Amino acid sequence: MTVLPQSLSFILNSIQLDGTTVKVTDTKEFRKHVPKLVEISALGTGKAQGWSRYLIRAAALEMGILPASIHDLYLARGRGEAPMTWTTPAFNLRALSYNAARAMFRAAKRIEAAAFIFEIARSEIGYTAQRPAEYATNILAAAIAEGIEGPVFLQGDHFQVSAKRYASDPQTEIQAVKDLTVEALSAGFYNIDIDTSTLVDITKASVPEQQTLNYELSAMFGAFVRESEPDGVIASIGGEIGEVGGHNSTAEELRVFMDGYNAELGRLSPDVPGLSKISIQTGTSHGGTVLADGTIAKVNLDFDTLKNLSIIARNEYGLGGTVQHGASTLPEENFNQFVLHEAIEVHLATNFMNMFYDRIPAKFRAEMYAWLDDNHSGDRKPDQSDEQFYYKTRKNAIGAFKQQMYALPDNEKAGLEAAWEAQFSRLFDLLGVAGTREHVARFVKPLKIQPKLEQYVTDETTAEDVSDLAD
Repeated sequence: MTVLPQSLSFILNSIQLDGTTVKVTDTKEFRKHVPKLVEISALGTGKAQGWSRYLIRAAALEMGILPASIHDLYLARGRGEAPMTWTTPAFNLRALSYNAARAMFRAAKRIEAAAFIFEIARSEIGYTAQRPAEYATNILAAAIAEGIEGPVFLQGDHFQVSAKRYASDPQTEIQAVKDLTVEALSAGFYNIDIDTSTLVDITKASVPEQQTLNYELSAMFGAFVRESEPDGVIASIGGEIGEVGGHNSTAEELRVFMDGYNAELGRLSPDVPGLSKISIQTGTSHGGTVLADGTIAKVNLDFDTLKNLSIIARNEYGLGGTVQHGASTLPEENFNQFVLHEAIEVHLATNFMNMFYDRIPAKFRAEMYAWLDDNHSGDRKPDQSDEQFYYKTRKNAIGAFKQQMYALPDNEKAGLEAAWEAQFSRLFDLLGVAGTREHVARFVKPLKIQPKLEQYVTDETTAEDVSDLAD
């Protein structure tokens, strides 16, 4: 017999629980309980924490909110059946992700937008203290609170291999990424960005030699995703040909990677679907380059490379196109260029965290900065100003102050939500995602994959060192 923890008995006035089957009996009342379930998911422990996540996932499914893969929509773009009138934004919500997601859903609902992604990187999972099940809970709970129905895209961003750990113990590092992939798929992340570009060795004489380990391991992980994804789901898988912050990608690199990936995937798992997109480097860096006064240096982003490689990706390999990382701190006037230059997806993270730090009470920010002084002084370079040090390291304080974030007064959270919502609205407009619900409905047919309680009520996964991983 399944027994709900006593601390969650408050939910029984809005649901009916038959074993592990959840039926929402009072939608309005259940929505009132969502914030408390989110807080237990984030700050609780043991069975209550696991059950809170399970209840949100199961209730979301019953209310028509379905974790989904964007694979078929992207391949439709590759075939020319979906228009190149938008670039899908993928948002990494590091701080108060439930509140940020509510703001995003409100902005999207007004304009019938559905082609947008919620993602979290392997690195962010570590320093924000948000495992995939918690992040998914926050997003699905936000959809419940805002009355959303339809597919919701959750993505594992930069499921990255650490070059340092791979060099010392390759099998352990490979297994760590595999374990994270299984964990994410179980939580409803049906979009996985595999990043083995850290293993590209540009000291080798030729591009094929430089890319071999990258495409071989990427294909191995791609085959693993296909083995691990739920029956009936074709997860969207992305590959990456150049680490963000390195030299700009070339057509030769893309072709070498894709030809090698497809051949290796065909050897490992014949006849399974391949990639839906490919991430390239065009001149950005994660979080931007910070000047001594704390401002962000201007970036000379190579939009022509983005477009030319996107054309190759679609025409020669049937992918949706190229993906741009590290873009959230670019000037807003640049964002429509992603649409004009045919990028299929753009990743946005740092600016939303910056907005959080800019708007929280000064005393709270000072406490977080003092924690950085005590715990991350070793990351400070001799020539860094205070502005540069705090800007580059403050992401590391997010997880350590999670409880204090949840304790912020409602008016402070409302102010953050309003600012985020306005920014999401501007980006949705610039990226052309208004009206994309029509295209999502045409090509994305999500399945109702029931969660398994034992995957939620389990021992918490041990945190790992993510200091050398990209966001």
